[in-house]
Amino acid sequence: MNKLDLRKIIIFLLLIIAVFSLIFFSEWISFESLKENRAKIAEFRDKNFTLSIISFWIFYVTLVVFSLPGAAVASVSGGYLFGLGGGLIINITAASTGATLLFLLVRYGVKSFNYNKSNTFNSNFVFRIKNALTINQVSIMLILRLVPVVPFFLANILPALVGVRLFNFIWTTIIGIIPGGIVFTWIGVGVGEVFDRNEYPNLELLYSPVILGPILGLVALLMLPMIMRRSGILPKTITERGNEKN
Repeated sequence: MNKLDLRKIIIFLLLIIAVFSLIFFSEWISFESLKENRAKIAEFRDKNFTLSIISFWIFYVTLVVFSLPGAAVASVSGGYLFGLGGGLIINITAASTGATLLFLLVRYGVKSFNYNKSNTFNSNFVFRIKNALTINQVSIMLILRLVPVVPFFLANILPALVGVRLFNFIWTTIIGIIPGGIVFTWIGVGVGEVFDRNEYPNLELLYSPVILGPILGLVALLMLPMIMRRSGILPKTITERGNEKN
């Protein structure tokens, strides 16, 4: 089997497993399921603490690699099971590891499709997105992570398609998901009391002005240099000047 076949197989397997899991297992990853099984889960954690950390971490990584819905539920569960400090560390490391694995798999797999050589790709709006991500990797990667309206799986796949550097992807992912991770883990710490009231966690807390306001302020600061270079107030980068000549 040659490399071309292996790369295509990787992409197709990712798609097949993701669709299969979405159809048959997505209902297991829900607040309703957590509510119904929380006593058993907590008992397993108390009797097998180290094993529960490893199992949860692997579960979370798998969830992210196959782009399954339920990352918010997993983050809340991490807070419920391991507290704010421990849960946050587990959530952040698992989410960033899963994101990095997906990034590497997609980047390796798409090379077999030669999308960079496509005239269609290089002549439409996607090409401009690619250039923007390439020139402003750090700023745009942080924005993709910080803004909660951008789906997590999309922020993992798109950088792989446009050639973002692995190092930039890893550290911006870790830093960028911390604010949201704190909120979801914090919600998880008190989720038991919420379930006792026969209610479910309110994830809209992430969109409250107190939380979203500072995040949007940081996003504005990240966008400011790009806007100023675009408008001519700041000098353009060497890469931008090279693209204009081409």
